[in-house]
Amino acid sequence: MAEDIILSVQNLTKVYPGVTALNRVSVEFRRGEVHALCGENGAGKSTFIKAVAGAIEPTEGTIEIEGKRYSAITPAQSRGHGIEVIYQEFNLVPDMSISENIFLGGRVSGKRTVDYKGMREATVKLFSEFGLNIDPDAEVKELSPALQQLVEILKAVSKNVRILIMDEPTAPLTVSEVEILYDIVDRLKKRGVTIIYISHRLEEVFRLTDRVTVFKDGCYVDTVKTSETDRTGLIRMMVGHDIENEFVSQEGAAKDSEVVLKVENLSGNGVCNVSFELHRGEILGFAGLVGCGRTEIMQVLYGAVRKESGRVLLNGKEARIRSPKDAIDAGIGMIPEDRKNHGVFLTQSISWNISFPKLKQLSHFTVVNKKAERQLAESYEKMLDIRTPSLEQHAGNLSGGNQQKVVIAKTLAAGTKIIIFDEPTRGIDVGAKSEIYKLMHSLIAEGHSIIMISSEMDELLGMSDRLVVLCEGRMMGTLEKNEMEKARILDLASGNR
Repeated sequence: MAEDIILSVQNLTKVYPGVTALNRVSVEFRRGEVHALCGENGAGKSTFIKAVAGAIEPTEGTIEIEGKRYSAITPAQSRGHGIEVIYQEFNLVPDMSISENIFLGGRVSGKRTVDYKGMREATVKLFSEFGLNIDPDAEVKELSPALQQLVEILKAVSKNVRILIMDEPTAPLTVSEVEILYDIVDRLKKRGVTIIYISHRLEEVFRLTDRVTVFKDGCYVDTVKTSETDRTGLIRMMVGHDIENEFVSQEGAAKDSEVVLKVENLSGNGVCNVSFELHRGEILGFAGLVGCGRTEIMQVLYGAVRKESGRVLLNGKEARIRSPKDAIDAGIGMIPEDRKNHGVFLTQSISWNISFPKLKQLSHFTVVNKKAERQLAESYEKMLDIRTPSLEQHAGNLSGGNQQKVVIAKTLAAGTKIIIFDEPTRGIDVGAKSEIYKLMHSLIAEGHSIIMISSEMDELLGMSDRLVVLCEGRMMGTLEKNEMEKARILDLASGNR
């Protein structure tokens, strides 16, 4: 099989001050295969990608591409071998059209002037090849995150890609768009393109890939044929032990407990007449396709967007929530979907992030009591098992799971009893997911109430006590635990009652 090896790394090592991000990793990738790269956050996947793409220089080891060996590779050399990387953060120019973004940095013809007509025609042809019906003249800023993801993929395809690295490519996609992505991956594979596929969603790994390589703590664990392993075996390789019953809820959750939040005909932010009740000690799930209005109605409830009509009652009394501060003062907290931009201050310390909501109470005039601030942070570090060498470390240096714990700590420190979790485990590895689920259950056991928005069906079915389904900004129904079935949820989410 040696002639089929397109990319091989041997003893690849990257050492940063105080940490070894990659430790003598050796792995091979075959021409025309879809090869998953799995592991917990911090396992070394991102460092591996950067080394292969030329973004960082390895401390030790070699990278061999199509028979040419490098001790370190530049971005230009990597691209010259047809290596393209699609990162989670998009690399598009918002004010340019789709066709301009796809061919940015290259020319369709040999002319010195920009060939706009040629770019447009080539974009239309590219869309046609992959069965897509998108206006090539639309500006990227007008597109949904899902369509922007597809533009990123086609931009790579337009460059005669031979090795395509995809980092969590389905995170922003709807169910139908995920199927489009699967189709694109299948078509690229038939063309002989090698795809290195990184995803925390194990169902995608088993649906798409031929082989799986697992990293753990910067080290290579094993490479196996996807058909010769299962979810349990893969998780065991990733975390070192089995994870069982991750969704098992606490006893006595909520059905007949008191109503702590009642929403009546709430409208605004593109959503109309949503009504629901939240009980003490309950996890109330919100389901629906991307763009259905789940996040939008929670932004209204949280005071981030002004309501147009409706009422919000807390413990039987009407609440006037006109801002997030009003919501927090009323005991409502929100864990946002985009934690990096809206949940934590990445360049501030963990301690500062946790204590931020209580700075007024921790200060005398304008001087913060550093001892009290640290004691508060330490209490939540212990309570939530935030894994960090120091509370003075910047939050941006933490793994996704630990960043999420900091956001939760900050919310709890504000004294909230009702917590909105918007995509609580997006971008979090399977081991950290289990920890977040246990944390949510412990909050429920302590008398908190949770509203959970999720795009993961298993998460919704496993964690929710009841489920509200939305479609195109309207409420389609509420399902009790014994009524929750995938087919029924998808039916309601598609607009069929």
